[in-house]
Amino acid sequence: MAEAELAEGKKGARQSGASVAFLDESGFSERPSIRRTWSRRGSTPVLKLPFNWKRLSAIGALVASAEGGKVRAFLSLKQGAVTSEVVIGFLANLRRHVRGKVVLVWDRLGAHKSKRTRAYIEARRDWLKVEYLPAYAPELNPVEGMWAYLGATSLANYSADGLDELAGAVRRGVRRLRRRNQGGRPFLHHCGLY
Repeated sequence: MAEAELAEGKKGARQSGASVAFLDESGFSERPSIRRTWSRRGSTPVLKLPFNWKRLSAIGALVASAEGGKVRAFLSLKQGAVTSEVVIGFLANLRRHVRGKVVLVWDRLGAHKSKRTRAYIEARRDWLKVEYLPAYAPELNPVEGMWAYLGATSLANYSADGLDELAGAVRRGVRRLRRRNQGGRPFLHHCGLY
């Protein structure tokens, strides 16, 4: 049933010529995600970790044209929690980069359903339409694949000395994703889209 609802939104975007934007939030920590390494046998790599670590919040989006010909990845990093103001700022920046109508697909995070966010979207009905993902279905959001890709490549076993260094590593990972993974097209395919 959830896939049928998603397919309807995709069909509506194609008929109206709108881009489809998948949006999700995540967090990154100075503490590394531990992955296997190719170290020599018997010499275990040593990771130095900070005792207290801070977190960096991220908002990411994968924007595909209605027919799936062009996929682009967007990222915004911020220290602290993702609030309605942060979401509205991200949508305003997204508008600068994506022309035409947009169908926004996202989950039901509190910042997405707040009065301020709903008022912002309502005032931009001429170009922005919102569709919600079903509850507890992260496998339908391709941005989750982008977060997993970053955790398994650029941030694997990476211990940052500060949030600025961590932000730089995340940005480098997204740039690599744009160059090597066709802007995120494999994540759309993994979710059964396009």
